Amino acid sequence: MHETDRSVGQAVQSSQEEIKTMAQVSDPYIREQLEKRREELNLALAAAAPVAPAGPYLELLGEVDTAIQRLDEGTFGVCMECHGTVEKQRLIADPLIKVCLDCLTADDRRALERDLELASSVQRGLLPEKDVRFGEWRIHYEYTPAGHVSGDYCDLILPRSADGNLVFLLGDVAGKGVAASLLMTHLHAMFRSLSDSRAGAELQLDRLLETANRVFCESTFAGQYATLICGSAGRTGELEFASAGHLPALLVRREGVKQIGATGLPLGLFSSSRYAIQRVRLEPGDSLLLFTDGISEAGNAAGKEYGVKRLSNVAGERHRWDPRELLAECLKDLKAHTSGARQADDQTLMVIHRGETAGASLND
Repeated sequence: MHETDRSVGQAVQSSQEEIKTMAQVSDPYIREQLEKRREELNLALAAAAPVAPAGPYLELLGEVDTAIQRLDEGTFGVCMECHGTVEKQRLIADPLIKVCLDCLTADDRRALERDLELASSVQRGLLPEKDVRFGEWRIHYEYTPAGHVSGDYCDLILPRSADGNLVFLLGDVAGKGVAASLLMTHLHAMFRSLSDSRAGAELQLDRLLETANRVFCESTFAGQYATLICGSAGRTGELEFASAGHLPALLVRREGVKQIGATGLPLGLFSSSRYAIQRVRLEPGDSLLLFTDGISEAGNAAGKEYGVKRLSNVAGERHRWDPRELLAECLKDLKAHTSGARQADDQTLMVIHRGETAGASLND
């Protein structure tokens, strides 16, 4: 391993350990966000005064003022019914929440369930086709949320021009539930926009990630971050990709499996982060596996994790396999390991496979 690669790996590991112990979003940051909302509401109220009723704006303004008052009193995040703690992820998604899930009324619970079902439907609609052919490439994935909504991010962006590259992305937003799913949709919209040739010209991968990271830092709460792998595939066997603090990619070749680690820090930590690009050539029959920690950290009834090594072994024994069949076999082995245990985290697995002969592109 080169010294630069080792330094990046150590920095990523250190950052991930720091993130795991990170405290709740700070009160000063929450206050800043609430004050921004109050300012926007006052501007909207002034603009709407001549033509629209002020009631809705005044009601929201009152809720923001109340939340700021609770910050001053030290009661922000305390349930107003049972005096317990309001769930952190719900507060990140909506700092105006006043009660915990256990204290919701029956009507509020039904409304929340409807919202979750709608959010789940919207997320499913954002996913790409499961089985994509692009030149010699075949890409297949499985996306399994642990609940109604997911913080895993998965996308395949086909080029608009005949000589363009396919962009593949797989990642994991910190946290679970609604807040994580909101960030997932944010990532989806951001990368779709930046990858659009009409909006962002031909951004190189390193510039794409650096721009996405800066936008992500500027548009999210402190403490929110995402790990992901972003890459591109041309119409030959060359792949290039970068990893923002994500788990290793598994390169499955005839001679064995090689783990390819992170080349930079997770998105959302520092706006000035840089990302090195890795380039690999896949021969016909080779595959690249990308996965989220819901796969590698999936535990059995005894609490033992599935692990990257076991996934590597399963994939390594199936070089040249059709990507759909390779993925199915990996998930079958995962299911055997976790039999009797509840799925605790979102699970996404993607196989990028170079076929024996060129297939038909979705653009053809």
